[in-house]
Amino acid sequence: MPERMRWRRSTPPPSVTGARTDLEPVARVELLHDVVAGLSQPQSELPPKYFYDERGSRLFARITALEEYYLTRTETALLASAVVPWLERLHPRALLELGAGNAEKTRALLAALPAGALYLPVDISDEYLRRTAARLRAEFPQLHVQPIVADMTRPLALPARLPAPAVFAFLGSTIGNFDTDEAVRLLARLRAVLRREDRLVLGADLVKDVATLERAYNDDEGLTAEFNRNVLHVLNRELQTDFDVAAWQHLAFFDPLNRRIEMHLVALEEQRVQVPGWRTVTFRRGESIRTEISCKYDRLALEAMLRRAGLELEEWFTDDSESYVLLVARAGPGT
Repeated sequence: MPERMRWRRSTPPPSVTGARTDLEPVARVELLHDVVAGLSQPQSELPPKYFYDERGSRLFARITALEEYYLTRTETALLASAVVPWLERLHPRALLELGAGNAEKTRALLAALPAGALYLPVDISDEYLRRTAARLRAEFPQLHVQPIVADMTRPLALPARLPAPAVFAFLGSTIGNFDTDEAVRLLARLRAVLRREDRLVLGADLVKDVATLERAYNDDEGLTAEFNRNVLHVLNRELQTDFDVAAWQHLAFFDPLNRRIEMHLVALEEQRVQVPGWRTVTFRRGESIRTEISCKYDRLALEAMLRRAGLELEEWFTDDSESYVLLVARAGPGT
């Protein structure tokens, strides 16, 4: 999940000029805009992509190895047992992965690509992604690895003459971090660059018992809580806000009406937080900032989203307990 983008603006607000940060000045402008927009909502919120600086990316990699976090191991098993055989039949010349992270879950797919194929990992965390690319070049010397630092929520600029057929992989149930309309818009942007011979492989978490869902986001080691609070570390570093990070408590729960996990940070005491370039924000004790949603689906919901985005379902791969799905979609008729 997380992204540095090709920014159009180039002048930072005076309040953040000259400070030690990891972001380019124009990226800090975008961050400030997102913070202002999110904290101005009746339910304060922050975009989850800002979890994923280098520290956040490392924390998330550790979360995916937890016993409670079933999503990664279930998806990894499905990739090996179902998607790899399908991939070998398709014989793609390129694989583009949105939100690639450390690409750990993608290694089975990379091993199945033909020699000379192109792998394009797309992610927000620049240095983390570049180190990942360097490791993959050493591990898979038969492939061409070309990392793309970009924001998956924006139109995707692809290399000219992308080899065909290409597979676009959007794994980890990251689609669940968007509400339905946002998810459809994202899928429609993918459909816009999908040629008839290309395919999309989409990972999605399915609805299941609440205890299993909530346990995945409330691990005993507290890694998810630390990952959640990391967004405040990012704001303090990049915008020079003064959040007392220790004064915020992790909260994750299943919302049955919207069929999604919600992650919040809850203020343990009343706080006044300065946001340079905007204003001072007051949080009451018990007030929360929503930092992430993780939608859970059934087949009808996913097929409806695909149709709205101009895609059609081609394959449906799920585990024995039908807790998780990897689906294959293609551009719909008329594209």
